[in-house]
Amino acid sequence: MNAPSLEKRSGTSKYEWFVAGDINGFFGLMFDNMTVLSFLAGILILGFQFPADIVYTKMFPGTAFGVLFGDLVYTWMAFQLAKRTNNPRVTAMPLGLDTPSTIGIALTVLGPAFLAMKNRGLAEHDAALMTWYIGMATMVMIGIVKLALSFAGRWIQKIVPQAGLLGSLAGIGLALIGFIPIVDIFGMPLVGVISLGIILYALVARIKLPKNLPSVFAAIVIGTALYYLLAPSGLVGGVYAPPAGELHFGVPLPTLGFLHGFAEALKYLPIAIPFGILTVVGGINVTESARVAGDDFNTRNILLTEAVATLVAGVCGGVAQSTPYIGQPAYKQMGSRAGYTLLTGLFIGLGGMLGYIGYIVELIPRAVLAPILVFVAFDIMCQAFLACPARHAPAVAFAYFPTVARLVQIKLSNPEFVPIARFNELLVAKGKSLSELLVTVALGNGFILTAMLWGAFLAKLIDRQLKIAALYLAVLALFTFFGVIHSASPDGNMYFPWTLAYPANQIPYQFTTAYFVLAALMLALSFTKQSQEPLLPELEKAH
Repeated sequence: MNAPSLEKRSGTSKYEWFVAGDINGFFGLMFDNMTVLSFLAGILILGFQFPADIVYTKMFPGTAFGVLFGDLVYTWMAFQLAKRTNNPRVTAMPLGLDTPSTIGIALTVLGPAFLAMKNRGLAEHDAALMTWYIGMATMVMIGIVKLALSFAGRWIQKIVPQAGLLGSLAGIGLALIGFIPIVDIFGMPLVGVISLGIILYALVARIKLPKNLPSVFAAIVIGTALYYLLAPSGLVGGVYAPPAGELHFGVPLPTLGFLHGFAEALKYLPIAIPFGILTVVGGINVTESARVAGDDFNTRNILLTEAVATLVAGVCGGVAQSTPYIGQPAYKQMGSRAGYTLLTGLFIGLGGMLGYIGYIVELIPRAVLAPILVFVAFDIMCQAFLACPARHAPAVAFAYFPTVARLVQIKLSNPEFVPIARFNELLVAKGKSLSELLVTVALGNGFILTAMLWGAFLAKLIDRQLKIAALYLAVLALFTFFGVIHSASPDGNMYFPWTLAYPANQIPYQFTTAYFVLAALMLALSFTKQSQEPLLPELEKAH
């Protein structure tokens, strides 16, 4: 009779860190990251005519290296948790590029910074390098803020209602993540709509494909095949361009290049910092969801890892932040362990250095990848309404508007749509102290922070906490006065309002006064008998 194994005698179980489920998990997590990188490249190269070589050889390697670093640490953390809990089925926390902030920063920081540098007279290549420095500096600043917030994430969750946190993210889902890909899909309808249909069939309606084919993989393969079969004949819309077939090599070496962009990056802080706050709060939420699913990771270690991964990416040339993904229980349900994060980190990280990521990104049409982002937008918007109390639905919806204003501003400030001279004309329309375009620009600048504060204000008002609602209005007023939000400058600069020319100087004074007067009104109303009555029973129960 054989003696019992050492494992059985000691009561320990060997960690099954790589199983068949890790293959499915790898494809899911890898394609998520590939999609984000594709849209980062597409927005910059196609949307802003950014030099492709800077994107692929400077930005991609450092950005991908941040993913490699974070996924390696999360893989190690899974081994440690399995050892500590004697659980052979621990699923690692998935880490990847944050979709909302990557697209948001490309559209509202990198693209506009590149155009601004060219307008100052810099040559295209020099403007692109300076934009790269600005992107690096932005990541370093976000990383530092995330490091600090790793110790205060719970506090932020307590003081800012979910309607503000999730509503601001849902607005990005609607206007930036959802709408822009929809345009790409219908710009090449035969390819894009077929891919969208497969995604809706499998991921939204949750109907399995024949032979249980992975839906994302199927949508990409079928859409790409259709493109290369039909596009050369002009049957899919758009202009067919065969892939260049080049490998863009780049080494993510640490550099102090971000220091060159630090001063310029400061003006984009009102946009960038809220993105960091959102990923910290998101990190807390996903760690909690993993705990409920059976894997009790240390929340602070999860947050510190994403912060350091973002810092590492920024110092090595990256321009997009990493974050733990929300789907850890879904990966657990797939049967994934720790192998999928290890494979994803290696594939994305090495791909950024060896250049095959850029090659694949160029090979797959944007219209094929766009439906995945539409699904992400659905998920973000639905989650905002479902995760908040039902009575806070108006607060979530209210938080959408600043991002819509930002989208309108992005479109109108594109010289291909509105010539620069005409844009400046409309900004100072004669006969109006506050022209419609000037108000739109002001509403869109600092849109994430504005959305968070608007949603928080209305949620507190709905809960009849009028004094706290008044406090949020006072914060809005203070931030508005110095251009942290509602900046009257088209490029979103902060300022001292007395340095602005007419009519731009009307924005800080009039907006700030309006917020303070409304705050005073809410404070006065907080002492009325009616405002102190309890919530109606149907509102109290609504979740």
